[in-house]
Amino acid sequence: MDTPWDSLSLIAEGLTTDLPEHDCCNHILSMLHDVIPWDSAILLRVEGEQLTPMAVEGMTADALGRIFQLNENPRLAAICSSTRPVRFAPDSELPDPFNGLLAVDPNGVGRIHACNGVPIRHAGELVAVLCLDALDPKAFDHISIEYLAMLGNLIGAQIHMSDLLVALQRQADRRGEIASDLLRSSLTDSQKIIGNSRVMEKLRKEIELVATSDFTVLIQGETGTGKELVARALHRQSRRSTEPMLYLNCAALPESLAESELFGHRKGAFTSAERNRTGKFELADGGTLFLDEVGELPLSIQAKLLRAIQEGEIQPVGSEKVIHTDVRLIAATNRDLAKEVEEGRFRRDLFHRLNVYPITVPPLRDHLEDTPLLAGLFIERTQKQLGIPALRISEGALALLQQYDWPGNVRELENIISRAALKASLTHRGDGLIYVKPGHLASDISSENLPEEAVKSESAESAETGQPVKRQLSLREETKKFQIKLIEEAVRNNDGNWAAAARDLSMNRSNLHNLAGRLGLTKTSI
Repeated sequence: MDTPWDSLSLIAEGLTTDLPEHDCCNHILSMLHDVIPWDSAILLRVEGEQLTPMAVEGMTADALGRIFQLNENPRLAAICSSTRPVRFAPDSELPDPFNGLLAVDPNGVGRIHACNGVPIRHAGELVAVLCLDALDPKAFDHISIEYLAMLGNLIGAQIHMSDLLVALQRQADRRGEIASDLLRSSLTDSQKIIGNSRVMEKLRKEIELVATSDFTVLIQGETGTGKELVARALHRQSRRSTEPMLYLNCAALPESLAESELFGHRKGAFTSAERNRTGKFELADGGTLFLDEVGELPLSIQAKLLRAIQEGEIQPVGSEKVIHTDVRLIAATNRDLAKEVEEGRFRRDLFHRLNVYPITVPPLRDHLEDTPLLAGLFIERTQKQLGIPALRISEGALALLQQYDWPGNVRELENIISRAALKASLTHRGDGLIYVKPGHLASDISSENLPEEAVKSESAESAETGQPVKRQLSLREETKKFQIKLIEEAVRNNDGNWAAAARDLSMNRSNLHNLAGRLGLTKTSI
């Protein structure tokens, strides 16, 4: 390069490279050193009343981690308030904020004598400041203010372009994450909270009460009770319902990735960080974040989650920048978090931050009267999945479902009905109604699964017709008799071949032998 002005076209060409912000800023300073003989250079992002380093050259290692407050640095304040580059006189009384930070003079023995400050604007807005320092008071004599002004315009355009690329990437990430969560929502939002029992009415009133607030809600309950449905109902009835609700399953996160998933990371923060990633907290800004199985989070992450809740601040892994977010947090767990706190597995302060408004989802055994409603919902859903014209559940099967204690709750009920419907469809002949009967539930709900007390039912079922008949008999005994009769008929119809009988009953052969043993049947007794 012959003169500084000759360098502008090459610098402009070099600044058009498609680089991430950090790489772009380092590239800018490296190119400038070919033209301007500085001892140190720093590019600072203007963020309100503070300046944060974007890139440094010729400075001690700690310089990049510093934050410079305008009210404490009058020289930087003078640059920010100027419309043109500022050249400070060698004997300026304004203290240079970079004394003692130059790599060539780390102890600050030689006072900085030459200092240029360039306010960098885009569309009239101050976005950054470039500071060039040298120990030689005449180092910048050949550099004109006009040249520095032109340089500032080029750098401002490049920073704006870099910011746009970052914003577009974050927008793409956010849309991708939101699209994934909206797909999940489309599958679950159509699933309403079903039940007319007293406990379910109480649950709905609690949801309605707290939904319109921004309180953090802790949803507790056993596995399979429908905690996610409660979370989505809270969001749907909230003031944030027009924004997305993002979902994160904490139990599925390895500890090494949990922080990145929650708060994001910057390229190069760890071995596999090949590009910047936006975390769930930032993606959910303005909306709701649902942390499922929050009790599974490791203690090391719990402290950082606490800060995010308390301060509304997050810090991506590998970044010095603090990001403010506005997120309504809903958490769910099947653990007893109070007990986890006492045993040292969960932070007490985080528990109290999450437990602002606790909601407990009742287990199915506490509202068995809702079983028929739930069964009807799952029968209808299974009918569509299997493409069956008309699927029904008999009164005997419903009565049997209402006697089970449901350790897997609503999720177990759905799974059992799906399997029973499939069995009923395989044994059906003709185009009439297909009934799920007690026999189709036999392999999932045997007499041993029922309560010890004999529960009598006025609606038992004829094995031949499937029609209800009035009886005053023990449901346990009726079920056992039905199972025995069904097995005996299947074995006789297959000339004693138990494997063929199991196929007719849509059962695994070993399951049939086990059930027969519990019922007191043997190969010789049939």
